[in-house]
Amino acid sequence: MTAQRRATGGEDWGASRSRTVTWRDPGPSAARGRAMAGLDYVRAMIDGTLPPPPICQLMRCDIVSAESGRVGFTCKPDESAMNGTGVVHGGVVCTLLDSVAALALLSMLPQGRGCTSVEIKVNYLKAVQLGSGLLTATGTVIKAGSRIAFTEGVVTDAPGAVVATASSTLAVFDL
Repeated sequence: MTAQRRATGGEDWGASRSRTVTWRDPGPSAARGRAMAGLDYVRAMIDGTLPPPPICQLMRCDIVSAESGRVGFTCKPDESAMNGTGVVHGGVVCTLLDSVAALALLSMLPQGRGCTSVEIKVNYLKAVQLGSGLLTATGTVIKAGSRIAFTEGVVTDAPGAVVATASSTLAVFDL
């Protein structure tokens, strides 16, 4: 296939689509977040005091709830998140799980501490299709150690069926 054919598309490829993604520079928000307890930082993103991370804008996700050790997201994937078989790419679901797992832990950390993923194991239980509707993801802390922590995540579709679960190991560090 020539580069021009890929660029212009074939007659039977369907209509061309586009999407504009807008986000804020994450630097200033992250700097402000470092001066806050983790739960306060997550809540500031929920109430709009601080912008959400750029990945949320890219993936059409919203942080919707936060309490100590538990964070909730919603996500509405569109066609741009589909893989070659016509379902939402598993990487989107994995990123959603990784995000709720990390923010659940962050919600328990004091000012000056941060976290990052070390390992995540995802179980995909049901394909996510455009008709799956709004996805809901919940991350919960299982054990928050001073250096290593363990979290879990669950994603459900609009009717409430579990589409994926994850267990995650995270490193905790000084910012």
